[in-house]
Amino acid sequence: MSTQKNGLEQFERALSARAAQVYVLRLYVGGASPKSLEAIRNIKSLCDENLAGRHQLEVVDIYQQPERAALDQVVAAPMLVKQLPLPLRRLIGTLSNTRHVLRTLGLIRAEVERADRGQERG
Repeated sequence: MSTQKNGLEQFERALSARAAQVYVLRLYVGGASPKSLEAIRNIKSLCDENLAGRHQLEVVDIYQQPERAALDQVVAAPMLVKQLPLPLRRLIGTLSNTRHVLRTLGLIRAEVERADRGQERG
């Protein structure tokens, strides 16, 4: 019984730690283009809904700060870079596919998403 209790305590600590993780995100945009503005709206909305109070978002214009873009190896814009928590992840585009963005950021797992889709069908 104490082994079960220890396992439950470890699980609860892991959940608590995950919920407290701060996500450090950097969105590279190309000026005020329509795609850049859409990506900014999408990531802000996603962060407000899923990471309220536990994210840092920096928007970097590659035209104004090309050296920053080179440092993060930006190959296209808009591009989101998740710096923390590790592993580092990059997403290119307007970030309109919310499920894909959440999965890439590690906020939902593919297994959970598959289970959700299975319930929607049934």
